[in-house]
Amino acid sequence: MRRFLTAALLGSTMLALPATAHAQSAAQPMTAEEAAALRAELAALKAQVQTLEARLDVATAQAAAPAPATAPLSAVPAKSPDTKPATEITWKGAPEIKREDGWSFKPRGRMQVDLAGIDTPDGVTGMRGGLATEFRRVYLGFDGKIPGGFAYRVEADLANSSVELTDVYLTYGTGPLSVTVGQVKPFWSLDEMTSDLFTSTMERAAFTQAFGFERRVGLSAQYKAGAFLLQGGVFGANARDLLNDANQAISVDGRAVWMPKLGETQLHLGGSIHLRDFNDPAATVRYRARPFAHTTDVRLVDTGAIDAKGERGMGLEAALLSGPFHVAGEAFWQTARRTGAPDPTFFGGYAEAGMVLTGGDRRGYKDGAFDRLKPSRPITAGGIGAFELNARYDHLDLNDGGLIGGRQQAALLSLVWAPIDYVRVTANYGKLWIDNARIAATNGDRDYSADTFGLRTQVDF
Repeated sequence: MRRFLTAALLGSTMLALPATAHAQSAAQPMTAEEAAALRAELAALKAQVQTLEARLDVATAQAAAPAPATAPLSAVPAKSPDTKPATEITWKGAPEIKREDGWSFKPRGRMQVDLAGIDTPDGVTGMRGGLATEFRRVYLGFDGKIPGGFAYRVEADLANSSVELTDVYLTYGTGPLSVTVGQVKPFWSLDEMTSDLFTSTMERAAFTQAFGFERRVGLSAQYKAGAFLLQGGVFGANARDLLNDANQAISVDGRAVWMPKLGETQLHLGGSIHLRDFNDPAATVRYRARPFAHTTDVRLVDTGAIDAKGERGMGLEAALLSGPFHVAGEAFWQTARRTGAPDPTFFGGYAEAGMVLTGGDRRGYKDGAFDRLKPSRPITAGGIGAFELNARYDHLDLNDGGLIGGRQQAALLSLVWAPIDYVRVTANYGKLWIDNARIAATNGDRDYSADTFGLRTQVDF
């Protein structure tokens, strides 16, 4: 290109010079001044050619040089308006999906398979005793968070070929105060508020079953600040019972807990109150409990149906966790409010002591309830998991106000093994003493003893 341009310029110059010389020769001889002008013109043309050559050299060098590197698109920090929020997936027994804008979603569930039985005197349980197996619970559901301070949970129990809603609720709260609408546990008892995944024995205290503790639909609130926890709400009935138009019962329930941590020691002191109006002149209430084995439908203590317009309950609870040791105890009084008859008050309670046998492990506690037993050396890391040994005395008295429902006392021993965080095996044995039993033995005796035993295998996520 350089040579072509130079030749073209020189060619045009040479063509111009003969023409100029020819014109001059045709007119008159060239003077000295004209010769000097011609020489100056030639010198100027030569300078122009040199300038053009220099420019061509620079252009050629730039064309041969490699193009400068550009920053990759991913390095540009600016986001377009259509960019989607980042998504994070973590693992908590199941995948938990979180977005940076506040959305989250996690499937949840549990499965508990029980092998249990009860040994009683002849004529008490018959074919409804002995050894049996069952799916105690099969929960499936999901929970998560919604931007703006909302959280939700939907869960159902599919055990034994039936579907029963468990936790179904929506919660709002951005600080220490939260409000919940839906089906939850009303606020009774440390043992009841502790998930069945983390209880020290296969079945909770007898009074929690006898006094009808179950999830109910309502509006509730919780306030947690430091070591104080306040819970309260207004509730109707369980979701399945709301299908009955005649069920107009309503209750007010509240619980207060003081849970300071003194060094490595966790203290728990609490109380609860339950006020319920059946809103039905024909309503009845019945208090009864299984003998610590859910595989049988036999109840050895049972008040039968009681005409009542409502009920009133009051509970006290205490616990202490220090290193591998824990102790816990509760007392609960339930009064059936009657019309035209004395109001009987029934009592239930327990005292428990336990110890985690594997070094470095301890029973969990969180927000006013016992929590997960997490092994520091799970079997996946070459350890043996965590072992916990518990002993409990349980008492239920359904005799009062002229009503004889029976008295049940039990001494329970349990051994819990958690090979990993989300798998748990519980074995327990119980010795029961029954007075004024609902079901008499073959010889007519209503005061007798019984033995109960069970093994539970569970997994949750």
